[in-house]
Amino acid sequence: MNSAEIAKADKDLIWHPFTPLINPFEHIPVKSAKGAKLFTHDGQTIIDAVSSWWVNIHGHANEHIANAIHKQALELEHVIFAGFTHEPAVKLAKNLMTILPDNYSKIFFSDNGSTSIEVALKMAFQYWYNQDQSHKTKIIALDGAYHGDTFGSMSVSERSGFTRPFFPFLFDIETLDFPTEENFEKVLAHFDELTKDEACAAFIFEPLVQGAGGMRMYTPDMLQQLVALAQSRGVICIADEVMTGWGRTGTTFACDQIEANPDITCISKGITGGALPLGITACNGKIESAFQSDELSKALLHGHSYTGNPMICAAANASFEIFASAECKANIQRINLSHQRFVEKLESVDKVENIRLRGTIVAFDLKGFGETGYDSDARKKIYPYFLERGILIRPLGNVIYLLPPYVITDEELNQIYAAILKFLKDN
Repeated sequence: MNSAEIAKADKDLIWHPFTPLINPFEHIPVKSAKGAKLFTHDGQTIIDAVSSWWVNIHGHANEHIANAIHKQALELEHVIFAGFTHEPAVKLAKNLMTILPDNYSKIFFSDNGSTSIEVALKMAFQYWYNQDQSHKTKIIALDGAYHGDTFGSMSVSERSGFTRPFFPFLFDIETLDFPTEENFEKVLAHFDELTKDEACAAFIFEPLVQGAGGMRMYTPDMLQQLVALAQSRGVICIADEVMTGWGRTGTTFACDQIEANPDITCISKGITGGALPLGITACNGKIESAFQSDELSKALLHGHSYTGNPMICAAANASFEIFASAECKANIQRINLSHQRFVEKLESVDKVENIRLRGTIVAFDLKGFGETGYDSDARKKIYPYFLERGILIRPLGNVIYLLPPYVITDEELNQIYAAILKFLKDN
């Protein structure tokens, strides 16, 4: 099929995520990709500055990951994970235990970030249920949170335009203001009151950086105080590391930057290098202990047809090997230093504010585009501007951010920076 045929068939048949059916932007047919670049059927080259929704950490069409999938597909493509197991899953669990907190003891496999959150919530609720404390049902989450698009994950996310049609079907939570230097004393006092509630079951958070909420950032010290207070009251702490994991904030997991360890950690996105979908919910021995029983009613009552898929586990193991390499660590540091130099240039631009940087994530807010936040019309100008110049940037309303693959070159980064500075000069 040529580009026009693909585009027409796509428009006629396919429903894309977060996209109106009457859409001003055409869906661009991509033929292939390599490293940080996408190649379209029409011959255009596009730098993927957002890692294709934050999943692609080692570059597109990575041969090491592709070969691992191919080898596994010829040996065992899938087997029911209830009653059976296999080496790729066991190897992945062992690999994950080397980078998770020392007190972690169990790995649960699911299909994506949203379902890893669902598993974590069910794990937390059933933890209390199995101990005859079913009155513990309240969840605390941060204002502006985004944890996914299934019903449990929507319930613990911000009530926004993304979830408005489903408000009547979501369970209630307690919401804590997003912590800042200016409001943290009040936030901590409010959290103190909330965690005193006997019904409080869990505290769920995106550590250090809220992704879809606008790449908002808060400090490790703030997170440490919140987690420590919650755990002192016996409240289960759930870290949503779906976006922040795999080096995005400069450490393997964002929670590596605090002393306290969450009770449950949710992992996805970069775990397979963006090759295949996988969700992980990992927990400590405390959580596991409530499920140590031979009664079916006390088993974790969750599962998926593709749980523990061998090909996906093989991809994750290959991605893990790359992530553990000295080259990958050096690339993360290189990108951070490059972002720092870019931030110095941004600081002299009047049209931007609230510049923030953590690890390989750099973000800033645009001024002068009317409404702020995700509903801003800024995207209608930003998105096509950069695509026309061969760069994929998906702004969060009036927020421009970069979250590139670790293999992106200095030349590609400089091309992106130059295009952003030119946009700011011309608009």
